[in-house]
Amino acid sequence: MPKPERQKELARRRHRKIKLKKLRVKYTAANSAEEKDEIFAKARRISPFVARETFDEPFTRVSA
Repeated sequence: MPKPERQKELARRRHRKIKLKKLRVKYTAANSAEEKDEIFAKARRISPFVARETFDEPFTRVSA
């Protein structure tokens, strides 16, 4: 039985969050600006609204 649409959406968000976290680790470990640009380009493909200023900051959850 296929997942309902909401469950698919949540799974996509979780997967995106995990991938961005891995890319952030690679970004901070990168030495050259070219490497950082390539990694950031991948992050923009995954999440187009991510900004470079917020990308190099550690991810913190804001509670309401």
